[in-house]
Amino acid sequence: MSFTFASWNVNSIRQRERHVLDWLDRKKPDLLCLQELKCETALFPRSFADAGYHPVVVGQKAYNGVAMLSRDPVELRCDKLPGFAHDAARYVEIGVAGMVIGNLYLPNGNSGGATGFATKRAFLDALAGRARSLLDEEEDFLFTGDFNVCPTDEDYAPGALSPDDALLRPESRAGWRRLLWLGLTDALRAVAPSGRHYTYYDYQNAAFQRNAGLRIDHALLSPRLAERLVSVTPDRDERAKEQPSDHVPLVVTLS
Repeated sequence: MSFTFASWNVNSIRQRERHVLDWLDRKKPDLLCLQELKCETALFPRSFADAGYHPVVVGQKAYNGVAMLSRDPVELRCDKLPGFAHDAARYVEIGVAGMVIGNLYLPNGNSGGATGFATKRAFLDALAGRARSLLDEEEDFLFTGDFNVCPTDEDYAPGALSPDDALLRPESRAGWRRLLWLGLTDALRAVAPSGRHYTYYDYQNAAFQRNAGLRIDHALLSPRLAERLVSVTPDRDERAKEQPSDHVPLVVTLS
């Protein structure tokens, strides 16, 4: 039986509520992982539960925030990333359909100077530690969300970022590669080893119209889940909607 999940940084769930409801009605995924809610947990819209989805929400006023919308009941495993000391709503982990799924919103790293970038590195370190623990426990798991890392130069449009941007810095890319070296599979690159497949388009300078995007929203699969991978598609059409998020859904289907 197939399982379809999607990751979508919605850049304010209350502003994008109708977009998300419409997308769920049309696409009907088994699970939708949301980031950048900019909404406290208690204020998360009830409309998604009314539409038949089971919400798991870790919110924060005005910033951050992650949520899972599942067609089936889920087990909440973690409401923060183990080993990450900062008190920010950036990770939630559930068990569903025999899998462990971690939904993450990794720090951007460009604000806050050296301290801000150190926070990004700390999150990557903790994520690698979580991956090792789940591998040791022989769990089938995946991490998905907004990683705020362009893994290679092919993952951003020429000129879209400055060379010293935190999304490109060697330490950020090293943190990403560490996850791959542990044995995780970059789902999109497993089905499309080359080519420009963007998930983010800035609101400025007609970035979407020029196809000047970034690939920063990812899905990383543990070995047995990688064997079940069927398809990965950035839903670019969502960016053409009126008042869209600057990210598009990344849709992944497993057999």
